Order: sequence, then C-alpha cells, then structure tokens
Amino acid sequence: MEYVYPAIFHRNKDESYTIIYPDLPGCISEGKNLGNAMYMAQSALTQWIGYLIDKENKIPVASSAEKIKTSKNDFVNLICAEVRDAKAVKRTVSIPKWMDDKVALSGLSLSRVLQDALKERLA
Repeated sequence: MEYVYPAIFHRNKDESYTIIYPDLPGCISEGKNLGNAMYMAQSALTQWIGYLIDKENKIPVASSAEKIKTSKNDFVNLICAEVRDAKAVKRTVSIPKWMDDKVALSGLSLSRVLQDALKERLA
C-alpha cells in the first residue's frame, strides 16, 4: 500500500537537512545533502508506517501540504512510501514427489526458493 505524507525539510547551517513529519510525531530523519535527505525521508516514512501497521496502531490522516506553515530555511515536500505487509502466511502448494525428494536432499528451503522465484517473477 502506498502512503503519501508531507515532510518539512529544514536546511541546517552545514548544508545538511533535518526532516520531520507534522502528522507523525517523533518521525524524524536527517540527510547529509538534499538527495540523501530525500532518500532518508522515504526510508523513515516507510519504517514508521510499517511499525504502526505491525503494532496495529491507527495510521494518521496526512495533512494537505499547502496548509503546513514553514519557517525560514524550510520547505515542504510530499514523500511517498510503499509499505508491504511482510507477515508470513501459510499456503498449500503441490510439487512432484521427485522434486520434493531433491529439495530435501539439497538442504534447500522450499519456502525461500518459492519466495525468491516469486519476487523475481513479480518484480
């Protein structure tokens, strides 16, 4: 699922940036430069929303970027994060016996092989 939140980027004296999310108190990050700050902002948002989902907490509604007031050296940018539910689910799959025998002998994890194949196929 995709989440889009406005972030306030504050340019520090050393040309680094501090990033805060007004709608997500405590969600703060920093970047050494603007490019790094954009990356760190997305990473922080993804982890924060993922944490809220894992803990089954309510996800706050995002404010409109136009309504956020900024100070000198600040600007607002929308940050998009895709959060995937990584909880394991059990599925029943069928494979030929000879294949199952080879998997057992090889020491492979059938779950890992299936996950890797699906990631490659779905990417």
